[in-house]
Amino acid sequence: MANGRFVQEYQKSAVNGASPLQLVILLYDGALRFMEAGKYGIEHQDLEIQNKNLQKAQKIVMELMSCLDMEQGGEIATNLLALYTYVLNELVEANIGDKPEPIDRCIKILCDLRQSWVEVEQISRQPIHEVPLAA
Repeated sequence: MANGRFVQEYQKSAVNGASPLQLVILLYDGALRFMEAGKYGIEHQDLEIQNKNLQKAQKIVMELMSCLDMEQGGEIATNLLALYTYVLNELVEANIGDKPEPIDRCIKILCDLRQSWVEVEQISRQPIHEVPLAA
């Protein structure tokens, strides 16, 4: 019991100390984890595990959608919204139809997007070097 409390405190401090980019990555991690658990539920015909975890994944995808700045994000935000909408629809289809294949497609998409965000986050942490002025 105490062990669970320590895990929750660690997770809470990780979220509180995370940058906005790291928070996006954490959302992807959660969605992927819940998708894998939902797929496990389908494969083991455990509707409770399937439904609970796929609904959690859907909520995370909806959170990612709600965070998009469509005005400033331009084409990137539009493309992300289309991908998130597709993923959301596929997760619903997987849950209703008890099919793991849509989940596999969603996992591929979110893994690729997550990797892109990791690269952006790594670039953002690199120090900006002053460019020497010509004499």
